Amino acid sequence: MKVVLKCLWFILPAYIANATPVVISHMIGGGTPIDRGKNFIDGKRILGDGKTIEGFIGGVLVGTLFGIIQALVINNYGIIVQALLLSLGAMVGDLFGSFIKRRLGLARGAPAPLLDQLDFLLGAIAFVLLGGITIPKSYILTLIVITPLLHVGTNYLAYKAGLKKVPW
Repeated sequence: MKVVLKCLWFILPAYIANATPVVISHMIGGGTPIDRGKNFIDGKRILGDGKTIEGFIGGVLVGTLFGIIQALVINNYGIIVQALLLSLGAMVGDLFGSFIKRRLGLARGAPAPLLDQLDFLLGAIAFVLLGGITIPKSYILTLIVITPLLHVGTNYLAYKAGLKKVPW
């Protein structure tokens, strides 16, 4: 249980970054699509209307802000860069997941089991590792196991709260 709590503390900026665009979209009623409505060479949308500039920037900012709060709580300002990398990586990973879903012909909001739950996590982990920050292998494995469960649960709660149109 101690490892799970350490993992959650570590990854929270990415989790928060990933959840933020849903809240922003609900607050402002959409946003400007990152792909500007353009299609890829296969004729399908690059990302789709669900990936917005406002959501991306908001996710990075709010996730990083949470990292600043973490740094203040534990008096370790070195984790601010880690929080920025986790947040940015989560948002890029989520974009990559949407890109894959569009290539597969899946509509916005269509479920893609495991891709939906792990794209942002793997992006966050990749950015932190590329930034030269070491992550224990036990953390990575634990997060790969618990994130899908938490993601499904939090999405269901967001659906019930009226923040999402679908419960996944």
